[in-house]
This record gives sequence, structure tokens and C-alpha cells, in this order.
Amino acid sequence: MDKKVLCSAIDSVRVLSVEAIEKAKSGHPGMPLGAAPVAVSLYGEHMKHNPADPSFFDRDRFVLSAGHASSMLYSVLHLCGYGIAKEDLASFRQLRSKLPGHPERGVTPGVETSTGPLGQGIGNAVGMALSEKILAARFNRDGFNVIDHYTYALCGDGCMMEGLSYEAASLAGAWKLGKLILVYDRNNITIEGGVGGVFDEDVGARFAAQGWQVLDVADGEDTDAFGAAVTLAKSDTERPSLIIVHTVIGRGTSKAGSESSHGAPLGEACIADMKEAMGWKQPPFTALPLTAEYGKEVGERGAKAQAEWNKLMKAYKAAYPELHAELTARIKGKFANVVGDEDFWAAAPKGNAATRAHSGAVLNWLADNRMPELVGGSADLGPSNMSIMKSRGYYSALTPAETNLHFGVRELAMASISNGIAIHGGLRPYCATFFVFSDYFKGSVRMSALMDLPVLYILSHDSIGVGEDGPTHQPVEQLAMLRTLPNMRVFRPCDGLETAAAYAYWSANKHPVAVVTSRQKLTSPEGTNAEGALKGGYVLSDSDKPVPDVILMGTGSEVYLLIEAKKILAEKGIDARVVSMPCLDEFDVQKASYKESVLPDAVRARVAVEAGSSVCWYKYVGLDGVTVCKDDFGLSAPAGVLFEINRFTPQDVAAAAMTTIRKAGKR
Repeated sequence: MDKKVLCSAIDSVRVLSVEAIEKAKSGHPGMPLGAAPVAVSLYGEHMKHNPADPSFFDRDRFVLSAGHASSMLYSVLHLCGYGIAKEDLASFRQLRSKLPGHPERGVTPGVETSTGPLGQGIGNAVGMALSEKILAARFNRDGFNVIDHYTYALCGDGCMMEGLSYEAASLAGAWKLGKLILVYDRNNITIEGGVGGVFDEDVGARFAAQGWQVLDVADGEDTDAFGAAVTLAKSDTERPSLIIVHTVIGRGTSKAGSESSHGAPLGEACIADMKEAMGWKQPPFTALPLTAEYGKEVGERGAKAQAEWNKLMKAYKAAYPELHAELTARIKGKFANVVGDEDFWAAAPKGNAATRAHSGAVLNWLADNRMPELVGGSADLGPSNMSIMKSRGYYSALTPAETNLHFGVRELAMASISNGIAIHGGLRPYCATFFVFSDYFKGSVRMSALMDLPVLYILSHDSIGVGEDGPTHQPVEQLAMLRTLPNMRVFRPCDGLETAAAYAYWSANKHPVAVVTSRQKLTSPEGTNAEGALKGGYVLSDSDKPVPDVILMGTGSEVYLLIEAKKILAEKGIDARVVSMPCLDEFDVQKASYKESVLPDAVRARVAVEAGSSVCWYKYVGLDGVTVCKDDFGLSAPAGVLFEINRFTPQDVAAAAMTTIRKAGKR
């Protein structure tokens, strides 16, 4: 690109970014001023993308891991022609603006993923690069590289300090993701000041030790040197590349090199001085005239790249029609939805078993019969989670078409990478660990929920039923934690059919889904219902009266206790309804009439039973209800002993029912 055009775009991005922040009276001007040459050069000279079609599948992906620099990204997208007007720039960070404070997937054209928590973008980028490599191995043929693109991520010092960056980078190096390019904007400043004494490590040496090619650009203003580094990065097909670019935060202002430029508007006087030094004469939110050439060149190159890919795909269809059909379906997200699949339901596991075993059976049936696009693995717990696809091999640099993943002991990166896979398209990700370790990936699963990505979380060893491993491994509060996430669907099934329902729900591609399963063998209750389980809750065993004396409700391993307690109550002349509620989140969104049919308001005597925190259940049991739950930590002992001493027996549930009946009768 002509240097005058490129420099014009760089200056325009700097000014537009700080103007947007100043008008909003909030934002982060420091990185946009320092890193503008990197972003402008990437989009203008190195990336394959088409502003006229942001969803062009073989585009290069760009992730702004340092999401606080969003104004810079928005300004670049504006210049490229992504449908962002100067009026949009002026609405930065305002209500219903298409330019939110941090990048949000689905809100701004051209934004690939939601970023904000530092380091998440690096994990997402690893997932995208992994997807590209797996899909290329599956679909490319000699002369037909229909999957052939790069993933770029731009991060800062804060991203590099987060442990997630270490976990994700370690995997990227081991997986030899040679088409992943991470650009590190090294300005040595954080909110609290310089990084000296806090972040003194040799980051380049760290990445080199993790199997990365490490390149250094001494001056962030030198777009030629940066371009040469990108070329070198692309030439190494074996190793992912880290390009360390040394920049000055707040460059060109009186606050250059200071933390004061990081997270607050510069102020009108500071901006005026900056513009004067630049010789800037443009009206507010108006780029330099020469930037029209920048947008024109980017648009023409992008349209040409997509036209060439379309032509290649047409020839690919003629040469490999079946592969073309499969790839096209995957690109469009047309994956198997087994909700109405009779063969799937016929294959649902039966009998008494741990629900982790049921989960493994359903996963493998889907892998073998319906979902070639399935990809995933565990944080070093595959045999225990029963999350291994037995008929498939493990991905490695030597076997890139395989779809079992070894994540190692890296829960946070595992979930972040799974988000990246879901975002990229063409594959369906799942990941697995012990339920208690879901705490370690909370930041990433929250981003799954925020973006409403259909990632499947397989979480085994679900309660004090873990037993002898003790309280460190016995989850009690984690169900409540996951259930509070908007968009999340947390299924805790009681048998094979309810487990199958959880997978079926996930197959519909609606929301992220967690399947929470037992370590211990469960007795499968009679009468479980797939349709009811898909609605989150249903009547498992009804009373003989039009209005029952008491409602017993619960999930997972405790549902069988409800059935046995019902028998005890019947001997006392008490008529109970048993309600299985495998997914509270989904039950809550059902029609009011359906919820009333399951939990009629007229019945105030209610008992909720779950071997976890009680906090989720009070909205169902009401003032007169009773919970039989676990609100403290467990002990190291056999599971049966722990259930008995914590009141998880049919006799204790029956006693709780008598208590709630007495309470309701006094009103």
C-alpha cells in the first residue's frame, strides 16, 4: 500500500479513536495512539478479509484480546468499509450503539469475538487457529486449499500477565499452530504504572520455550519492519509466531508513556495540542481524504480474494461433491439436531449406572452416528469424565484431522479455546473436567454465556458423591454458580434418558449447555420422560389426588430418593407428587401454564432435594417449603456414608415432607 495512504489511515485512526473516547467521556486512548500502525497495517496490507461480507468463511480472523482498545478497532473497521459510519463513532459506548465499550460479537460488523477480560482473546485465537488446521486437514485436497487462512490476535502487557495466556500459548506451541500470529503491543504500562518490578520476565524466551517463533519489532511506527515480521511469521508453517512490537502508550500527546493515558479521556486541551502537532484540520469524526484510497484498496482486495475462493469452491464441488456438500453444510451451521431423531432416542442408555457412563455412551453414539463435526476433550480427565470419542484418534501436529483433544491440566484455556472453536465455525466443541474444577474456567464459561455460544461442558463427579477424595473435590456451590449465568443451561440428569435429553437440547444449537453427572452408580427411576426433560422439569410420578398433599422435587442422584420417599409417605396416608427438574434454567422459560401444571400454586407444601447449595431452590419451595440440600463443605468418607449423615435418605426426605405439610397447614 502506498505509504502516504497508509500514514493517512494511521493518523486518522488515532484522531478518530480519541475523539470517540472524548465524546463518550470514557474509554482507553493510550493503546489506540500507540498501536494504530499495527492495526492499520494488518487490515490494510496483510489480512485477507472482505468488508462487504464480514462472514466470508476463508477470511483471516482478527481478535483484539486487549479489548479496551476497542475505539481503535472500530476506527479501522470504519476506514475499511465495514458499515460503521462516523455517526456510529460519535455514539461510542452509548446506549444501543453498535460500538460498545469492549468488542462484542454480533453487535459490531467485523468483530469476531467478545473480549474484555484480558487473555481471553488469546485463548479464542488458539481455538480459531486449531479449527482452521483441523478443517484444512479434513477438507483440503491437492490443488484445492479451500480452508487456508490465518488467525491474528493483538494483545498487551496485561494479557501476557494473565495465566490464561500461558496455558493457551503452551497448547498452541505443542499443537504446532503455524497459522496463528500473536502481536504483542509492548508499551510496559498498566493502569497502576510501569510494569517494572511486576512483570520483568523475558516474554520472548517464555514463548520460544513453548515452541513459538519469536520476532521483535523495535519501533512500532515502522510498518515496513512490522510487515517483514508478518512475512517471516507466515513463512514458518510449523510454529505459531509471536511478534513483539515496542510502542509508546499515548503516543503524540503530553501524556505519552504515562499510565494517565490508559483508561481515561485525554481531555479537550490535550487533544487540541495533539491535533495541532499533527497539523490536523478535519472536522470532528472525519478522516483524512486520502483514507478513501485505503478503504478502496482494502475493499477491492477483499472482493477479489472472496471471488477467487468462490471460484475454487465451484471447482472443488465438481471434483469432490460429497466433501463440498459436507463443508458447505458445516459453514452454514447445519449440524445434526437430534431432538426429533427416533434412532437417537432408541439408543438412549438404559439401566442403573453412573450418569457419567450414560454421558459417555451418548457422546460416543453421536460421534459415531450423527456428528462428524464433533471435536473436544478433557482437562486431563477423559477416562474419568468418560469424554473420549473411542472410535477417533487424538489431534496432534502429525494427525491434524483427528478430533479428540488433549487439553492437559488447563481448564481456563480449555474453555476459552472451545469458545474460539465455536466462533470459528465448521466444528462443534465440547470440553470436560470434574465439576469442582469448573471454578477454574468460570471466566471463559461466562464468555460462552455472554456470546450465547453452543459449547458443551461435560462436568462429572457432581456432588459429595465423589466420596473419599474429600471436600476439595466435592462440589457444593458450583451448580448455583453456573445456574446464575444468563443463557446457560445446566442439566443434572437422573438417568440415561435425561442424559440423552441434555445432549439433544445442546444439539439444537441454542445455548451453552453443561451436563453435570455423577461419579457413583445411580438407580434409574421409572417413568423418566424425554419431552419433560427437554422442558427442564416435569411430573415423574403423580399423586392419586387432583391436588397432591406435597410436591417432592429434585435433580440427579437425588431423584430416586424422592420416589422412595413417596412410598414411605403413602404408608402414612400422604399423597406426594414427584417432580424431576434436570434443568432449572430451561424450566424457568417455559410458559406459565406449563409451570403451573408441574408446580401448582395451590400446593404450598414442597420439598426440594439436591446434594448441593440450596440457594437455587427457594423460588420453587416458597415460604412453607423445605430444602434438603448441602450448604457446607463435605468430608472425606465413602459416598454412602456422606449421603446418610447429610440427610440424603428416603426417610429424611419423607420427614422433610411432613415438616412442610405442617408449615403449610398453619397458614
